Amino acid sequence: MVPNYNKDQLLKHNYSEDELRFLNLLAEKFPTVQAACTEIINLESIMNLPKGTEHFLTDIHGEYETFSHVLRNASGMVRKKIDIVYGNTISEKEKNQLSTLIYYPEDKLKLITKEQDNLNEWFAVTLRRLIDVARVSADKYTQSKVRKAMPADFAYVIDELLNEPNAKKEKYFECIIQSIIDVDRANQFIVAISKFIQRLLIDRLHIIGDIYDRGPYADKVMDVIQDHYSVDIQWGNHDIVWMAAATGIRASIAAVIRLSARYNNLDTLEDAYGINLMPLATFAMKAYEGDPCEAFIPKNTPVENIGSTQIKLTSKMHKAIMVIEMKLAGEIIQRNPEMEMGDRLLLDKIDYEKGTVIIDGRELVLNDKSFPTIDPKNPYQLTEEEKELAEKLQISFLYCDKLQRHIKTLFSKGGTYLSYNSNLLFHGCIPLDETGDFKELTLLGEKYKGKALCDQFDLISRRAYFNREHPETRNKDRDYMWYLWSGAYSPLFGKKKMATFERYFLNDKEVQREESNMYYKLRDDKDSCCRILKEFGLDPEVSHIVNGHVPVKVGKGESPVKAEGKLFVIDGGMSKPYQKVTGIAGYTLIYDSYSLILAEHTSFESKHKAIHDEVDIVSTRSMIEHATKRIRVGDTYIGANLRQQILDLNRLLDAYRKGVVKVKSVG
Repeated sequence: MVPNYNKDQLLKHNYSEDELRFLNLLAEKFPTVQAACTEIINLESIMNLPKGTEHFLTDIHGEYETFSHVLRNASGMVRKKIDIVYGNTISEKEKNQLSTLIYYPEDKLKLITKEQDNLNEWFAVTLRRLIDVARVSADKYTQSKVRKAMPADFAYVIDELLNEPNAKKEKYFECIIQSIIDVDRANQFIVAISKFIQRLLIDRLHIIGDIYDRGPYADKVMDVIQDHYSVDIQWGNHDIVWMAAATGIRASIAAVIRLSARYNNLDTLEDAYGINLMPLATFAMKAYEGDPCEAFIPKNTPVENIGSTQIKLTSKMHKAIMVIEMKLAGEIIQRNPEMEMGDRLLLDKIDYEKGTVIIDGRELVLNDKSFPTIDPKNPYQLTEEEKELAEKLQISFLYCDKLQRHIKTLFSKGGTYLSYNSNLLFHGCIPLDETGDFKELTLLGEKYKGKALCDQFDLISRRAYFNREHPETRNKDRDYMWYLWSGAYSPLFGKKKMATFERYFLNDKEVQREESNMYYKLRDDKDSCCRILKEFGLDPEVSHIVNGHVPVKVGKGESPVKAEGKLFVIDGGMSKPYQKVTGIAGYTLIYDSYSLILAEHTSFESKHKAIHDEVDIVSTRSMIEHATKRIRVGDTYIGANLRQQILDLNRLLDAYRKGVVKVKSVG
């Protein structure tokens, strides 16, 4: 029961009514003076531990196998720990086998157990080695945190084995290991401790956008992220278009299907998410019968497959949904002139008899002149068949349980940007105008720029999604959620236009060019980056910007480190279509308690090669910054939260001692 103090008495003790309510709630968790004191001591101790290791990845684009391997090997940190523990005392072959076992314990065990003549002896040696690697991986964390990371089935055993062995306990250690083998639990223990090591080496995972599109297994990537213990996501434009599709925005649904067809990944929609594309296939075969749809053959289709029935059908579906997308996007642009996207209204600029289009005052010849579903007098109007198809697809997206689970994960763990441990993370850009100032945009009648613009787009997207069952109440929100995919001043896109029409229907390279926002011209300027950091409330002296979206042309000498070390672009080409541009296969930025390290990855061949031939991703690490003093938890974002908790607990102690809050327990 709350003591019956009146307002004057509370003010005398310097407590407001709201604070008293809060402290009584806090007292439920810490019911005695001793409990509150113990927690303060615990939190103060944690503040002085080394900070956990953060890993930053971006532009995964459905490349599940590469993404999964990078997490399993912790961007090369697993092998680094093995080298620290064993140096030259075991062979490279043994290190490779041990590394692969930690990455893929279930699969590797199946191979190894078939090959060993004396399996129990191998188990005894391997269990010892895994424990040694786990011990060095856990050495900077509290026992409480390490225990929380332990697999429940083996928590007690691992806890015991992580203690440093000594002469008095050597027999005890040997007995535990032998018992694991004798009771036929060695396989299960190896799997458990391998996953435990993986978890210890990545304390927090930051994904700087673009999980979806291009690659084939975005759904599997999302399964991993959905279950990950500590992850945040900064939305990319290829994420927001899927989020908008799941919201039921028909133009975005068409864009998602078009991109899936363009990269021949319709299986992701049909098999992984259960989206029924049969109505689109039926419509496309009828509407585009006899049309070769050459400009719509999926990218990277082998020459020998171009004439196949499947590729012909996909090409027709590709063109059909492209035309529908242009119509639906046109509707949005026409009802929102403040978006300033009139240059994207091109269907009414086509001379359908001549087969030409007017762009920027130039008359250009189309490479595809067949538009059987477009009425030249009303080019943005859907035919009855297209309207029926769009409605069916909308229902499929809105009521796909798996897709909705994944999109809810993007909302619950993501946002347009994140400030974390003196790093500003965002996928695309902070929109700037031609003078280099923050671009001001009018959204729903109010003007926003910089951080406020990103915050408002975040809010609009959440409102649109969580009101998706009642779209008529939030039409403007839905339109601006679509705008984030391709709008000129979208922080997720960052280009003056998305030249989709031009890439499909014209062969003119000049009109296909997509000019980037001024941000990309100024992000190599230290002063500009510092101004952005200040805008988001960060100290430019110690803070950095971490960016994705635009692949770094490493092969042409471009550096991922820009603005004298104030900004890092970490899109190194995890997406295979970009690897010809980048010359590498991705980056991981690693931020541990001493350093900022950029790991540059070579191409990942396959999971099969990794397991059978022990072929790892070779990661070249480059030191970017090294702290003269080790960074502690107290110096981090988590430390700021812990300090507030300590203040609250001290306030609770004061309230206990003054009798303002009653002790809840006699213990």
